[in-house]
Amino acid sequence: MDRNKFSAIAHQNHAFSNPITEEKLMKIIRMVSLKQQDRLIDIGAGKCELLIRLVEDYGVTATAIELFEGAIEEARRKASGRIPEGSIEFIVEDAGNAVGDCEPGVYDLGICIGSTHALGGLEETVKVLKKLVRRNGYILIGEGYWKQPPSAEYLEALGGADESELKTHAENVKVAEELGLIPLWSYVASEDDWDEYEWLYSSSIENYCFEHPDDPDCETMLKRIRAWRKTYLNWGRDTLGFGLYLFRN
Repeated sequence: MDRNKFSAIAHQNHAFSNPITEEKLMKIIRMVSLKQQDRLIDIGAGKCELLIRLVEDYGVTATAIELFEGAIEEARRKASGRIPEGSIEFIVEDAGNAVGDCEPGVYDLGICIGSTHALGGLEETVKVLKKLVRRNGYILIGEGYWKQPPSAEYLEALGGADESELKTHAENVKVAEELGLIPLWSYVASEDDWDEYEWLYSSSIENYCFEHPDDPDCETMLKRIRAWRKTYLNWGRDTLGFGLYLFRN
């Protein structure tokens, strides 16, 4: 089964592919006070709903970096008719390679929400965005964190994950501070936010397979989503957090 196919179906009903609510996300964006023709860059932009809305609302221009071509194809369809053509530069490439071709110090806002793995982790992502964003510009990062130390069973259920792969909420902020950023604001996903995200994630797969019983991937997708749902209910809901962090460069 294609991993990207599974993710696309699971997230088909999410406006944004993370557990931070739209209200919190847009409120933190307003703190940036974007101006017309500000330049933005989003690493791991997915379906680009955030960038499209920011172009609509503020008249900015943006660069979207996303490895999955299917997500960018959907982003192009969504952008058509909503924003002026050329407002978003779509780059379908590995983020580690793509950022090397981006001009440093010219972006007013750098974004990476739920995709720091694309650049090798939180520290490397902060370093990259710090170079790309102008002095006194803004950096917005979404990153997971441990609400409590993960159990061995939870790490095993995550496919042999290691506790060192994530930090605490406070440590996420500290990493950016130590690299020279100034913390301005943070929101975290509440239990209700997580439930909204996870139940929509799993029900999208369940409903797809119910409606498309002839898809040869259904059995595999159902096995995977049902195991994931148990993992979330047994351990994830109490252990895994997700934070949205706004910094000044």
